[in-house]
Amino acid sequence: MVASNLVLLSNAGDVGRTVLDQLRAQDVPVRVMVRRDDARAAELRVLGAEVVIGDLTRPETVAAALEGVGRMYFAMPVSPDQLLAATVVASVAREYGELDGLVDMSQMTVSQMTATSTGESDQQRLHWLSEQVFDWSGLPVVHVRPTAFLDNPLFTTLAARSIRDNGTIALPFGTGRTSPIAVDDVARVVATVLRDPAPHVGHVYELTGPRTVDMTEMAEEFSRALGRPVSYVDVPLDRWRSEVLAKAGLPPHTEQHIATMARLHRENRYDRTSDDVERVTGVPARTIEAFVAARRDFYLG
Repeated sequence: MVASNLVLLSNAGDVGRTVLDQLRAQDVPVRVMVRRDDARAAELRVLGAEVVIGDLTRPETVAAALEGVGRMYFAMPVSPDQLLAATVVASVAREYGELDGLVDMSQMTVSQMTATSTGESDQQRLHWLSEQVFDWSGLPVVHVRPTAFLDNPLFTTLAARSIRDNGTIALPFGTGRTSPIAVDDVARVVATVLRDPAPHVGHVYELTGPRTVDMTEMAEEFSRALGRPVSYVDVPLDRWRSEVLAKAGLPPHTEQHIATMARLHRENRYDRTSDDVERVTGVPARTIEAFVAARRDFYLG
């Protein structure tokens, strides 16, 4: 029996939305699960997706969404329900699904974790456990572990604000190095795997930018891209958390995750590079300079 090439996207956030665009451009049928039938759902239909209403923590809606599906992209926003959703999807897909590929959106920090490590965020721990559940399920899983996103507000909204105000990027990363990756590059990997999962099943793809930089070097890439001086200002982590992060109004689970990411950057835990983007898609990940240059008006206002 030939597996269906219908793809279920469980999340149409930044990566999922870009995956949808890429799959539909190649006439791959796509179904998207959303929690509400609202204007966003209507927009997804205009883009060529079949839209179903569901909740990843409710098995009956997951079973309905999986009907006739051959490939699935599993992803959630930062949420304390991450592990529950992964467990529901794994159990329902085992019982009712006929998947020949399931792409699990994880995080690169998982690569450094063990069953007993405690230095990571609650969200990162949930990703580690979710990977174990998917592996134990026996499903044809591909884990995708991106590092920090270039599209993250830390490198976009907050950076743009301080660049306009005083020509700086102010973050609590110290001398730690990082290799952030663009959403578009992660989506290219996910879409490539979903189009033909067989060669990728059982693999773990660690996705980073093309090189690792400290924040002074990152500021230099911003300078070249924007054609104006940009420098890095190191902010004490506690002060940044109280003066910037705490004022963002985020749920406690999300705030703790972002604060931990900042601390792990400061501890140089993000000093990693991989060529997996190019190995999977044939095209290397874009540089920080190229990412910023393409959004010059956004950063300069």
